[in-house]
Amino acid sequence: MIARLRPPLGAGAGRLAALHASAFAHDRGWSAAEFEALASGPGTAIHAGAEGVSIVRTVADEAELLTLAVAPAARRRGVGAALLHLAEAAAISAGAGRMILEVAEDNAAARALYAAAGYAAVGRRRAYYSRAGTAAADALILARPLAATPAAG
Repeated sequence: MIARLRPPLGAGAGRLAALHASAFAHDRGWSAAEFEALASGPGTAIHAGAEGVSIVRTVADEAELLTLAVAPAARRRGVGAALLHLAEAAAISAGAGRMILEVAEDNAAARALYAAAGYAAVGRRRAYYSRAGTAAADALILARPLAATPAAG
C-alpha cells in the first residue's frame, strides 16, 4: 500500500533512507535527515510504501520529481508507474503544468518507465551521478506537460 506521508516522518525517515539505498546501490543513498528535511519543505509531496517512494516538489507552475525509488524485489510489478502517477497527481493538485526530472543515462528501466509515461529529453547534465569505483554517469533531463495525456505506445 502506498500512502502520502506528512512531516515529521520520525522513524519512517530511516525506513525511506534504507529503501532508497537499496534501490540505488551504486549511488549514495539519501539519509534519514535528508528525507526529513525534504518532507518539511514547501510544495513537497512524498508517497511511499514498503516497496517504493517518490518525492515531488512543486514551485509555481513547475514540478520536479526529486526521486522515485523502487525496492529491487518489487521491480517490474507496476510500483514505479503507480508512484509516478501519484507524484504527477500531487503536482497537478499543487498547480503544476509541467514535470521535470533527472535520470541516469544508463538506467534503462527508469528511462523506459518515463518514456511510456510521455517524458522526453530536454537536456543533459554531464557526469552528474558520481559512482564509487566507476566513471560518473550523465543525467538526462526529462520533461512532460502534465495537462497532456501521454501517447499510447
